[in-house]
Amino acid sequence: MKDVRILVLSGSIRAGSYNTQLAGLVAKHAALADARVTQISLADYPMPIFDQDLEKEKGLPEAARKLKAQFQRHNGVFIASPEYNTAVTPLLKNTLDWVSRQSEQGEAPASAFKDRVFALGAASPGALGGMRGLMGLRTIMEIGLGALVIPDMITVPAAGSAFDEHGELTNERASKMLQTMVRRLIDEIRLRD
Repeated sequence: MKDVRILVLSGSIRAGSYNTQLAGLVAKHAALADARVTQISLADYPMPIFDQDLEKEKGLPEAARKLKAQFQRHNGVFIASPEYNTAVTPLLKNTLDWVSRQSEQGEAPASAFKDRVFALGAASPGALGGMRGLMGLRTIMEIGLGALVIPDMITVPAAGSAFDEHGELTNERASKMLQTMVRRLIDEIRLRD
């Protein structure tokens, strides 16, 4: 059976972030399903605002190189994405832009997004659970970067009261969505053996 290695990250570095909570919960459930999970914080990968002139002058930030290597060490990636004004966070978009620029000799463009399976999720205080932002992120990932993103997503509405004292979801529908998404992510990784 294929070794399943999943990288988990949140598009937020805010203290108390609902999406970081969601990322932690996905990491827990993936580990319980026998995946080897690495959860990271984008705070550990600081990068300037993407600028082609800066890239030409100074090259790629070391953090972009390190994050690309993290992606490539895993055959699955889960991204929890907050919704800012119906879109992804500037932090997440900037991160994806920089990492997509990093290609070694002979690698395809956006190589960090190839040969692995992605899953997306969001937690939001709003009633839609971040769905509008996920639609934009899916477009970036699939069309912009050529990534394989599974159709199953997790959205957590009313995120301020969505997690219990153990970090589990109180909403049964959201909990089932999470379990289905994790199972599908692992199954798709194993199918690509």
